[in-house]
Amino acid sequence: MTNAAMDLPLSGKSALITGGSGAIGSGSAAALLRDGCSVTLLARRQDALERARARLLPLARGGATIRLVSGDALVGADVQRALGVASGQRGAVDVCVATVGGTTCRPLLLHDGKSVMDELALNVQSAFLAIRHCIPGMAAAGGGSIVLISSEAAVMPPEWFAIYSTAKAAVDALARASAQELARFRIRVNAIRPGLTRAECSDFIFGSEDTRNWATSKYPLGRLGEPEDIGAAVRYLAGPESSWVTGQSLSVSGGAELRSPLDFTRVLAPLYGEATVARVIAGEDPLAQSRAQ
Repeated sequence: MTNAAMDLPLSGKSALITGGSGAIGSGSAAALLRDGCSVTLLARRQDALERARARLLPLARGGATIRLVSGDALVGADVQRALGVASGQRGAVDVCVATVGGTTCRPLLLHDGKSVMDELALNVQSAFLAIRHCIPGMAAAGGGSIVLISSEAAVMPPEWFAIYSTAKAAVDALARASAQELARFRIRVNAIRPGLTRAECSDFIFGSEDTRNWATSKYPLGRLGEPEDIGAAVRYLAGPESSWVTGQSLSVSGGAELRSPLDFTRVLAPLYGEATVARVIAGEDPLAQSRAQ
């Protein structure tokens, strides 16, 4: 290893990033690679993983490598397999970043039992499995850092996002409770609460200049988030600078939590149609007719 590589703060470290081909996953990987940390990206689509690696390779410094694992962060065996690839001879990763999650704007009256459980699984189960399968290796190796991706919705639930807000509040709670339980192993667990950040799931905001300008007006710093903003926070929580930080949920949201949450009523009609939205706002069950049929 060269002297320049040894000077990098994360030289020789390794990280697993679930949802690694996504915007926040790639942004996190970029920040880690620049400081010498090798990364393993877990995602379902091999083609998306290959594209992510091509974008990220020029950023790797100090001999840091990029490995790819095609798999599902909601399947424990896939998470374990990815950890095996990422751990190498050390037998554990130093960092795990659980970015899998998401939602769409969906009123309670358009949810049913299955859709609720699916959304909870996507956001909470994916975080749990990352923590669960990191524990043995990190404990044996003397510690590590786990970073979960929450949302500003965890503390500022916007209208029409009740289940997502519930799920992300659970992610914040999981970070705190896990940090308490795992501190004995020197495993740190923290979460990041992004504001609206450019990603595939936020295209309904970023895709329209009018909607983007409307959303931006709610952020005191005058812009929406970019994956690099979240990646920088991940890098802090992954590195030695945060060695005395655990059980925290860090807001990275341009000051969004200084103001009231966004009202997304304006995006409902394009998603569900005027008639359905009118029934929802009136408190009527828009699914009743389809169930009767």
